[in-house]
Amino acid sequence: MLATKSPELLLDGLWNTGFYGHIVFGGIALLVGWTQFSKRLRKKRVKLHRNVGKVYSVSAVISALCGIGIAFSATGGIAAQMGFISLGIIWFVSTFLAYRYIKKGAVIKHQIFMHYSYAACFAAVTLRVWLPILLVFMDDFIVAYRMVAWLCWVPNLLFAWYRTSLIAKNKQTQ
Repeated sequence: MLATKSPELLLDGLWNTGFYGHIVFGGIALLVGWTQFSKRLRKKRVKLHRNVGKVYSVSAVISALCGIGIAFSATGGIAAQMGFISLGIIWFVSTFLAYRYIKKGAVIKHQIFMHYSYAACFAAVTLRVWLPILLVFMDDFIVAYRMVAWLCWVPNLLFAWYRTSLIAKNKQTQ
C-alpha cells in the first residue's frame, strides 16, 4: 500500500511515527493476544496472564490510536478511511472497556470485551486474506481496498458477538 502514498506523506515524520507505531505495536498485540484465550493459562498461570494482558492492552491501545491517525490518509478515499477509523475506534474502546471491567472485578464483561478487542486486532490477518480474494474477482484495486476496509473487521466482530453470546449463555446456566 505504500506505493500508493505520495512522496510528501512518506517523508512526513508524524505519519511515519503513526505508521510504524501501528505496525510494531499491532504486531505485538497480534502475537501475544491469542495466548490470552487459553483457559489453562488463565487458571494456572494467573500472573503470566495478567502480565501478557497488560502487554496486549498497551500495544493494542497504541496501535489503535496510531491506526486512527494514519487512517485519515488511507488509500481509497472516504469509504476506506471511515472503515479503518471505525476499526481503530472499536479496537481502542473495546480494549479500554475490557481493562476497566477487569479492574472492577467484572470478569465476564472483561472477557466479552477482550473478544471484541482481539477480533479488531485480527483484522490485520483477515485484511490479508480478503484482499487477494477480492482482487481475483475485480480489476479495480481501489474498489477492492474500499471493501476490505470493512470486510477485514465486520465479520470478525460478528464472530466475536456470536462467541460472546455463547459465553454469556453458559454463565447464566451455571
